[in-house]
Amino acid sequence: MYAVTAITGRIGGVLAETLLASGHKVRAVVRDEAKGARWLAKGCEVAVADLGDPGPLAAALSGGEGAFILLPPVYDSEPDFPDVLPKIAVVREALHRALPPKVVVLSTIGADATQPNLLNVLRLLEEALADLPVAVTFLRAAWFMENAQWDLASARDQGVIDSYLQPLDRPVAMISAADVGRTAAELLPEDWSGHRVIELEARHRVSPNQIAAALAKALGREVEARTVPR
Repeated sequence: MYAVTAITGRIGGVLAETLLASGHKVRAVVRDEAKGARWLAKGCEVAVADLGDPGPLAAALSGGEGAFILLPPVYDSEPDFPDVLPKIAVVREALHRALPPKVVVLSTIGADATQPNLLNVLRLLEEALADLPVAVTFLRAAWFMENAQWDLASARDQGVIDSYLQPLDRPVAMISAADVGRTAAELLPEDWSGHRVIELEARHRVSPNQIAAALAKALGREVEARTVPR
């Protein structure tokens, strides 16, 4: 049995569905028991836990073949991540108590960057789990393709998308959330030892200008990519 956190999201949901389709048992780790009803109907165990208390989370991660860990996304935070560090501490404590034989942890390409940015929080997560005495895979995913959905309104209404990815003509590594979920489901049943890092991106990289061009074609109007000042 594999314990899956964030199972109600895109990545965790696809991961769980893929494991179930392959004949594996799944324990759905949810914050709200009501949200586990769908997974209970699919034959999953349901465990209620969150990142506020290591006790229930440790219980949810115990007794299985492995676990998938996804830290909630950070869209904005103060320097040094005071709002996220307690959650990382709970994950660390829960994993050290539970010691599942294998753990796949969602991270990001660029987690090893040293300059201050929002990706640093996943570097902190990786560092917090560096001494975990079980097999760990840090799955560093590329920029999510689904982020383009946030550009639809401005592209449609103003013919502009604002991009943090710069320069605008540089192709960027991207991946879909579904592909991340499927890959995590393939990794969990593998046999490995120690800690490893796997970077995941789609076959082709895409630039902000190419995203703007694709939206222009879909919307039938001119769309321009514009850099967000740093």
